[in-house]
Amino acid sequence: MYSMHMSVSVAIAGASGYAGGELLRLLEFHPEFDVRTVAASSKAGIPIRSVHPHLFTWRDEMFSETDPTVLAQHDLVFLALPHGASAALVAEMGEQVRIVDLGADFRLTSAEKWSKYYGSQHPHAGTWVYGLPELVNRLAIASATRVANPGCYATAIALAAAPAVSSNLVDASDLVVVAASGTSGAGRAASESLLASEIMGSMSSYKTGGVHQHTPEIEQTLQGLASTDVRVSFTPLLAPMSRGIHATVTAKLSSAATEAAVREAYSKKFENEPFVSLLPAGEQPRTSNILGTNMVQMQVMVDSHTNRLVVTVVIDNLVKGAAGQAIQNANAMFGLDESAGLVQMGVAP
Repeated sequence: MYSMHMSVSVAIAGASGYAGGELLRLLEFHPEFDVRTVAASSKAGIPIRSVHPHLFTWRDEMFSETDPTVLAQHDLVFLALPHGASAALVAEMGEQVRIVDLGADFRLTSAEKWSKYYGSQHPHAGTWVYGLPELVNRLAIASATRVANPGCYATAIALAAAPAVSSNLVDASDLVVVAASGTSGAGRAASESLLASEIMGSMSSYKTGGVHQHTPEIEQTLQGLASTDVRVSFTPLLAPMSRGIHATVTAKLSSAATEAAVREAYSKKFENEPFVSLLPAGEQPRTSNILGTNMVQMQVMVDSHTNRLVVTVVIDNLVKGAAGQAIQNANAMFGLDESAGLVQMGVAP
C-alpha cells in the first residue's frame, strides 16, 4: 500500500465523506504524496473499505481518530470536514504543517458575510490564501502554508464569469446564474430529501433568493478581478445524478462587446490552463464528459436577442470542485507540477 519513494507524508481528516474518499482515490496515483493517516472520528476503528468499497487497495486499513497532534506530524494535511469544524482543529496544530482546507472556514474575508451565510454558531475564523489557481496569484498559493479550497459551485461560476468580468465585457452588477449539482454536493449525511425515491425523475431548486452560501464567495473572487461592483443572483438546483455541476451564467453585454471579442477574451485567459477547456463553437459541455476528472469544460455565446453573454460550464463537484483542486493547490505548495496525480480524461459512456 505505502510506496517508500514518496517524499511528502499526508494526512486526511474527514476521510469518510465523499470528498475524503475522492482524495484517497486520487492520491493513490500521486507520484510524491504518501497518505499515512486516514482520520474520521465518526468512523474510527472501522475498515476504510467498509465506507469506500471502491478503494480496493486499502484492504483492511482502518480509519483513525482525528488527533491534531498526529495530524501535525505530517508534511501536508487535507481537511475535508463540515463547515465550521476546521478552525478548532487547525488551532491545535503547529505552523510547520501545510494545510489545505476543503471546507468554508477560511474562504471569506468578511466576518459579517460569514455570519450572514453560515450562521453565528461558529465565529469567523480568519482568511487564508484562496486556492483557485486559474484566477488568483499562483505565487501566493505556492508560498502559502495554509490554503482555503474553493466551494464547488463557486469554482464553476467564478471560472465561467471571470474573463468577461475582468475584461469589462459585461455588467458585473447583474450576473445571473442557474446551476444544477448532483446529490454528492450535499455530503454523505443521511437526508430524507436525498433519498432515491425523492430525487429520481425530479429536479428541484433550493436555497433560492440569494441565500446560498457560495454567493459571497463568488462575488469576492470576481470583485478582485472587476473594476465595478459585482452582484450575483444565484439559483441552485438539485439534479438526479450523483456527481457533477452544470452552470449557466448570463450577463448584459457592454455596448462594445462582440461575440468575437468575448471568445478572444476567454481563449486568451485559459489558453495555457491544462484543466480548462473552451469548447469549439457549437459544442456544449456535458457533465458526463468530465466525471472523475479535474477538468472544466465551458462554452461562450452571445444572445443577440437580449444582448446578453451566455456561458455554460461543467465540472465534477468532487474533483475540480473539491478533492482534485485541493491536490492541485497542494502540488503548487510543494513546488510540483499542478497536474501531478490528477486526471484529465473522463470515463464514457
